[in-house]
Amino acid sequence: MLKRSPWLWWLVLLGIWLLATAADRAWLMADQRLPAWDQADYLNSAIDHGRALGLLGGGSWPGWQGLMDLSPKIPPLASLVSGTVMAVAGETVNGASWSLSLWHGLLLLVIARWGQELLNASFGLLAASLVALAPALSGLRVDFTLDMPLTASCSLALWLLWRWQRREGGGGWGQAIAAAAAIAAALLIKQSALLVLALPALWSFGQAQAHPRRRWQAWAALALVLALLLPWLHHNWITTLGGTERAVISSGADEGDPGSLDPRSLIWYPRLWASQLGVATVSAGLAGLALLGWQHRGHWRQRWQAGWGWLLGVAISGWLCTSLSPNKDERYIAPVLPLLALLLARGWWALGQWIARQRSSHWASGALALGLISAGGIAARASLGELDRDPPSAVVAAMQSLRERVGDAPTTLLISGSSADLNEHSLTLLGRQQGGQVLVRRLGRNPGQEELALEQGEWWLIATGDQGTSRASARALSRAVRRNGRYERVQIWPWSKQRQLELWRRKPGVAAPSSFQQRFISLARGLEQGPRGLQPVFAAIGPWHLLDPRFSYQAEVKQWAEAQLQRNPSHRDALWSLALVAVLQNRPQQADQWFARLEQLEGNGHWPTAYRSVVQLADWRSCSAARVADARDSDPNTTPVLMALRDLSRSLCFDPRGPIALRSSLPAAVERVSLELKQP
Repeated sequence: MLKRSPWLWWLVLLGIWLLATAADRAWLMADQRLPAWDQADYLNSAIDHGRALGLLGGGSWPGWQGLMDLSPKIPPLASLVSGTVMAVAGETVNGASWSLSLWHGLLLLVIARWGQELLNASFGLLAASLVALAPALSGLRVDFTLDMPLTASCSLALWLLWRWQRREGGGGWGQAIAAAAAIAAALLIKQSALLVLALPALWSFGQAQAHPRRRWQAWAALALVLALLLPWLHHNWITTLGGTERAVISSGADEGDPGSLDPRSLIWYPRLWASQLGVATVSAGLAGLALLGWQHRGHWRQRWQAGWGWLLGVAISGWLCTSLSPNKDERYIAPVLPLLALLLARGWWALGQWIARQRSSHWASGALALGLISAGGIAARASLGELDRDPPSAVVAAMQSLRERVGDAPTTLLISGSSADLNEHSLTLLGRQQGGQVLVRRLGRNPGQEELALEQGEWWLIATGDQGTSRASARALSRAVRRNGRYERVQIWPWSKQRQLELWRRKPGVAAPSSFQQRFISLARGLEQGPRGLQPVFAAIGPWHLLDPRFSYQAEVKQWAEAQLQRNPSHRDALWSLALVAVLQNRPQQADQWFARLEQLEGNGHWPTAYRSVVQLADWRSCSAARVADARDSDPNTTPVLMALRDLSRSLCFDPRGPIALRSSLPAAVERVSLELKQP
């Protein structure tokens, strides 16, 4: 029937998506929880990108570099899509979740078409049904993270890559470009796509080198991936590396996950698959695969049907690479689950064929329907178990009250606690929906911030009792706000566990907080001392950026510095201030210009020369950085550092002199910097 009526196939696939989407919308309407840390962070990013595109109220186009600033650690594609969807569906969690439904639709389409090409049209619909009923994947459709977009994009990339690299029907230019675009899209959603795509892409690239036409297609595809990925990576590579280290290595160690070489890594994810894919799906699929293996006993050396070897290979490579990652979580294996569902669907199909031969096609259809109903029941029970029907937290009322008091004025709310519903990400989301301008920042994580926070704060939301943190400094900060005479409590709400939420504000008539401008200018001038000047800069900048998350002081400093330079082009305080602002704003070319002017004043070979080399390295201009650092008659204090920067830059510029000399220059530079830091 499906062969005679292709439109019926599309209607059935659309029906699967509509049923899954209806179940998701019902779940979202019933669930009352606030988005937790990660979910709220991704929602805030979607609002940022929607505002930058001019689609959501409260923002405007910030320029290309400003757009890149919005995604310093995680690539922007998913946020761009979600921000666009929010413009149509609304900025609520339920509205934003429509983007997950669209990604799920793409996933179903890919799996259905993949299955259709592997076996037949009916098999494709069966595989799509198993994907829609998988408990883990259904959970990701209502959990606002990057895992559903990542899963859909990785599946699309692997399918298109297979279509291009296969012997028969592959090798087309359009197929190569489509596969490259899909790979780039997956990487622009989340870097962890490499765990699933790297080995299949490398294998396909290597295979293509033996065929002249495909060789050119492979290189063109690689060029396209790099062209799409490099603008974001070039702008954010430093923060990306730092964020990846914290999110993968440090987080995995803190959570006690088995390391890459620990044998337990290999079973960490397989032990979850029965619950993630559904007991009925896994049981019937494995039984069918065992039956298929028995039927083909003695014939394993025969060539497999086209596509099944690729599917098995990418599933195994994705599982192995994901298992080798030091940080593990149930969500991280999600891109592999649709591949497993396709393999298990083959077992279902074999089981159905066996029942049809033993009984009749009606028996096979009935067994299939019963199996899908069982899988659906398991998925529904898992979904209902995650439902939170409790009324909204008092945090929602507190944020509504604050927004009514401040209107659309840019406002910073300070907190010291950290729990699932009382954290800076969730509160910022509530403060920014529908054009709001309330940003929330958390202080008190580190001792020594108390006096600065009390001096600069305007609004505080604090709680009685357990605030979700074990840090003594955070609890002390809450008590200090209550005791400080500069603040008054304006409203109180019952929270949970006999706790209360309290909204405090700076009393009218109390002196306004002092500006950071003069302090910043002094810190910037201290950079001329080298490493000794760097320490106080970053010790002060971190807490201040929490108190001033819009970085308004930077505009004040730039305005002052530019006015000074109009009167005196050699004003050192102004030049150092503008250079430091450019560094903090991630504008290496601007920073290079200011450091170059300071280099003219101070002479070649002093600390401005070292800073120029560093910012050029950050801008991927390693050859130029090597020439800058190769300064003659340099200051004795900077010579070891400049030599190390020169050799490092030469190494990155593929100059053979670099790695040879770096073995001696780098230890000398480290020793010099250590001595500088020890000096008073």
